Parts: sequence; structure tokens; C-alpha cells
Amino acid sequence: MPATLTDSPSAILVVGPSWVGDMVMAQTLFSELRHQYPDCAIDVLAPTWCRPLLSRMPEVREALALPFDHGDLRLGERHALGKSLRGHYQQSYVLPNSLKSALVPFSAKVPVRTGWRGEMRYGLLNDVRKLDKERYPLMVQRFVALALPEGAPVPGLDEITAPHLQVSDDSRNGAMAAHNLNLDRPVLGLCPGAEFGPAKRWPEHHYAAVAQHWIERGGQVWIFGSGKDQPVADVIVGALENGADEHAVVLAGNTSLEQAVDLLSATMAVVSNDSGLMHIAAALKRPLVAVYGSTSPGFTPPLGDRVAVVRLGLECSPCFERECPLGHLNCLRQLPPMKVIDSLGILVGDE
Repeated sequence: MPATLTDSPSAILVVGPSWVGDMVMAQTLFSELRHQYPDCAIDVLAPTWCRPLLSRMPEVREALALPFDHGDLRLGERHALGKSLRGHYQQSYVLPNSLKSALVPFSAKVPVRTGWRGEMRYGLLNDVRKLDKERYPLMVQRFVALALPEGAPVPGLDEITAPHLQVSDDSRNGAMAAHNLNLDRPVLGLCPGAEFGPAKRWPEHHYAAVAQHWIERGGQVWIFGSGKDQPVADVIVGALENGADEHAVVLAGNTSLEQAVDLLSATMAVVSNDSGLMHIAAALKRPLVAVYGSTSPGFTPPLGDRVAVVRLGLECSPCFERECPLGHLNCLRQLPPMKVIDSLGILVGDE
């Protein structure tokens, strides 16, 4: 018999995902928990690079540091972290499927520890759910289902509160001042990177064509990403012609994640690969064109009211590989800029 709660918990511990986009989508679980337990505190264990997102989620009381890199086991330190949390929580939810992710709630002796069956986690979890991937095709359905009784009807997208990051005027204005930015011209945000690998990256010259079109019509372009994406951003700016580069700003590698969130909230629209920034833009309710190549919107689509998914849907895609196994990357190279430009025009209209 799985462990069950007899009373409403006063505090819940969630072990959050390690990827930025997944953490954005995890807000669907936090919203469901807040709906069920309006007075309950929700704390989230998160790696350093994801914690800034949690400060933009009103459901979360505290983002607790999970000071481990990808792949780090460090059993003793995880046990010590769990011991430091004993007595604080009545329920926990473990979103990653790894064994190590379940160690902290177990060591914290949280009475009810819920998660999908993963790497030999019996005992570490005492409310183990068996995942039917066909029944729960979307990641957000899998997150929300953990907060529901086992066997409950599968929640549809219309029943799930979509991610909804909140940005204050002060933080937005502060981020703009820090980077000497203004809104004199409408801003198009470009997110040309993808942490997963090159098979998710639309070519730089295609992004440059979109940027050129936007700037020639009176706009400006801000290019977002991590330090790894800075060379890509520089190539995009370098390809701009007729002085258009004066209206393009490379923010990749120059902002914190908090600043990137705040600055994305100031854009009129965003064009992005399938990436964490794509999910952030959708959660900020920005008009968004999402470019897909090796992956599919069938599992982790951007959830927003004004989202256009652009993809070719070639016979060889989605392959879900980090690098094109056929060596040609046609699913992205053959996707023309006008397809994105047209989608942008439909989304923003005459704004």
C-alpha cells in the first residue's frame, strides 16, 4: 500500500528538475498543489542554475539549493542535506526519475514521498507511480498527475494551469538599465541556442534574415542565451546589412538568468529554438514562434495563448538526437526564414 496523507500538509518539498525548461513546466505541479492546499508552503529543491526561475513563481515559498552538478552522486552530502530538513515537511514530490534525486526526501524522513517509478527507487519513495507514457503523453500531464490520486482521470491541457512567470516593473526596469536598453523601437527577442545540442539549432543565417526583416520595419533585436551561445549571436549580428547591426544587442553570455527572464518580458515577440528560453518566453505570455527540428512539440510544447510552432516534419524527424545522424540537418536548414517571418506577422499583427 502506498503511503497516504490523512490531513492537509502544512509544508511540501518538491525535488525539481535539472533543466531550465522542465523547471518552467514544473510550475504546473506547483499550481495544482496550491489549488489543493491553499495554505500549504511549497519549497523546491533546485540546482543553482534553475533557482532564479522559482523567485518568479508565486506558488513557491523558497528555492532550496541543491548544490550538485549533473551526474554528481555525493551520497554523504545528499544524506546530510536531507537530515537538515527533517521535521519540516509532510509530503514530497520527486520529479526527476533518478535514484539520487530521491535520496534527500528519504533522508529527511518525509512521511509521503511520491514519484514515478525510476532507477530502483523502491523504499526511497513510498508512493511509487507506474508511468503509462501513452496515457500521459505530455510532460506537464506527468507532473500534475503526481498531485492527483493514482488512477485519476488524465488532466487535459484545458484543466492544467499553464506556467506563468511573474516579473515586476522594478526588476524589468532594473535589468534594462543594467544593460543600457530601451523600448524606443519594438523588441524582437531571439533565442538561437539550445543546450541539448546542434540538432535543435536553427542556422544563424536564418535568424539573421528574421532579424534583418524586423529591424528594417522599425524594430530592434535582443539576442539571448548563455555564454556558449555568444559566438552564435555574434555571427547573427555580423550578418546584418545596411546598418541594421546598430539595432541588435547581444545579451547572450552577458545576463544572469533573472535578467534574461526580466528582459524577455519586455519583448514584443520572441523567436526561439526548442530550449529553456522558449518555455520561459511562453510562460511570460510573449507571442512566440518556436522552431523545431530534431525534437517534437508532442511532449514538451510551449504553453501559451499566442504560440506558433514551425517545423518541416521531414520523414527523418523527430530523431531526438543531439547531432543529426544523417549529417545534413535538413529539418532545420531547409526551414526558410519566411516561414518564421510570416508566423511572426500573424502573431503580432499591427502591435
